[in-house]
Amino acid sequence: MTSPVLTTPDEAATFRRIGWRLLPLLFTCYIVAYLDRVNVGFAKLQMVGELGWSDAVYGFGAGIFFLGYFLFEVPSNLLLERVGARRWIARIMITWAVVSASFAFVDAIPWGPLPALFGVTPDVFGFYALRLLLGMAEAGFFPGIVLYLTYWFPTHRRARAFAKFMTAVAVANVLGAPLSGFIMQLFEGVYGWAGWRWLFVLESAPSLVMGVVILFLLPDGPMQAKWLSPDERRLVLHRLADDESHASTPSHGMRAVQGGLRAAFLSGRVWALAFVYFSLAVGLYGVNFWMPTIIQELGLERTAYLQIGLLSMIPWGIAGVTMLWWGNHSDRTGERRWHVTAALVCTSAGLALLAVTGTQVVASMVALSLVAAGVLSAMSTFWSIPTAFLRGTAAAAGIAWINSIGNLGGHFGPDLIGRVRMATGSSAAAFLTLSALGLTGAVVTALVTRSPGAQIGRR
Repeated sequence: MTSPVLTTPDEAATFRRIGWRLLPLLFTCYIVAYLDRVNVGFAKLQMVGELGWSDAVYGFGAGIFFLGYFLFEVPSNLLLERVGARRWIARIMITWAVVSASFAFVDAIPWGPLPALFGVTPDVFGFYALRLLLGMAEAGFFPGIVLYLTYWFPTHRRARAFAKFMTAVAVANVLGAPLSGFIMQLFEGVYGWAGWRWLFVLESAPSLVMGVVILFLLPDGPMQAKWLSPDERRLVLHRLADDESHASTPSHGMRAVQGGLRAAFLSGRVWALAFVYFSLAVGLYGVNFWMPTIIQELGLERTAYLQIGLLSMIPWGIAGVTMLWWGNHSDRTGERRWHVTAALVCTSAGLALLAVTGTQVVASMVALSLVAAGVLSAMSTFWSIPTAFLRGTAAAAGIAWINSIGNLGGHFGPDLIGRVRMATGSSAAAFLTLSALGLTGAVVTALVTRSPGAQIGRR
């Protein structure tokens, strides 16, 4: 990777202004998006018992979100490039807010003959169907933001921008965990509704609001940013063009490969990086969707929802601080390969430790913190690798393809834990499997980024 480029004070001030204008808005959007994606982990503490579901039903339903995500990821990102970030991201947020609120009625929505056709009860079918629809609704949001940030930040500034944006994952969990516990505990029985139903309704409202905010405040690119002067807009575009033209370094590779969309799908590096992201998603969502249950089983009362939420803050708080430091260090040194590799090794170690801690409180919290810090630190620096060699339509398709294939790990992780728990009464074997995948991802990262690759496509 290239060393950080020295810039004039005016240039540094311009990119700081861009960061302050865009990142808090996108950060807030990702927080509310993530709450809607993972609040099912807290709802599970109450919903599963009330509706009579097994751990396997919950695990499969939590993970099926990513199948819908996978199916619509690439088309969604291509449409974002065509219709503009402002309208498309607003559409995504408003749609998923409606679907998320619908979970409050998961056992009341009439599905006709479909549940019998699939051999499940109407409430189970509703859970699966709504999780699938939520994934389809949200598809394109995260890779769309990754693509959108490449419209503003040159390569040597991206890891820091990605890290600040992705800190939203940690913040969403730090804030969302106690908030979810508080809602379930405070609203239990209000107007005859269980706390988990209120959870889905109340936590979907911010997504709806932010969708409208995005429609009015988010510029499609530097040329639409009225808060930049004409000279500042030209500076940003010049830096991006200059960044793209220098293709002689290891980060950018050699001669550009023509073909755009087709080249992205045929690139071995794209597929290898998709596997790396798969190993990250397995660890992230496997633990995230089950963390409230893991903490509850450390000896807490089944209805101590707020206490469970407060304890869940610890791993994500540590992860938030760690990933910011890790992303800044990666940008200062210009190094990506070993930052991602080392973070994946940390994730793998945490998962292995989680397999043997049992109900030991301190050891379990250390293990959960290692997983959270490792996986988020890896993600904060990971996206600087594919965005360094993907260009144009290939960038839109390649980023979405890596994210969609990778996020299938979000289905595999929670589903595996649910099935293993149901079969053995323990999650140990599942955590060891996820640990092995994380270690494999670390090896693949070290191998696939060891030599220069070709740029794919052109803007």
